[in-house]
Amino acid sequence: MSGSRTRSLQEAPGLAQLAVQMLTEEGPISPFSRADAEQLLPYLRLVDVPKGATLMQEGDQLHTGHLLLVLEGQISVHTVVAGASIEVAVVGPGDLLGEVALLDGGPRTASCSALSEAKVAALGRQALHQLLQVNPAVAAHLLAALGRRMAGRIRELDAQLEMYMQLVGEQQQR
Repeated sequence: MSGSRTRSLQEAPGLAQLAVQMLTEEGPISPFSRADAEQLLPYLRLVDVPKGATLMQEGDQLHTGHLLLVLEGQISVHTVVAGASIEVAVVGPGDLLGEVALLDGGPRTASCSALSEAKVAALGRQALHQLLQVNPAVAAHLLAALGRRMAGRIRELDAQLEMYMQLVGEQQQR
C-alpha cells in the first residue's frame, strides 16, 4: 500500500470502536459477539490510505499476506479484461478486501485503489497465526465467516454462469 501509514488500531480508540461495531453487526463476515470483536483488535493494524493510492494490485504474488476491513472512505475494485481495466465494484465502510489471498497465499485477483482518503484495518497472515494460537475460538469464528463469504461468492458466480450459458444456448438456437 504505497504512501500509506500504519499503526496499531488500538492507538485510535474511535476507529477501534467503529471496527468493533462493524464486526458485531450483520455484514460481510457475519456478526461477532462484542467480546470476540474486541479480542480481534490487538491483531489489527490501522492503515491511513491517501486518495489515489493502490491498496492491492491484480496478479501481485508478493503482497498477499493481509485482508482489509474498510473503516472510512471509498475503494475501487477493478480488474483487467481483454486489456482494459474494468471497475467491478466500489466498496466502503464495513466491506472486506483481500480475504482469498490471505488464506491461500495466491496472487491478488483484482486491483484496489482509494477513490478518497481512506482508513482500513489490516489483518496480516502472521497476526492470524498468532490469533489461532492465543484465541482459537475467535480465530475459528473468523475463518468460518470468511469461508461462508467465499462460498456465497461461488454461489453467485454459479448463478451468473448458468445465466450466461442460457444466453449462449439461446444465441446458438437463433
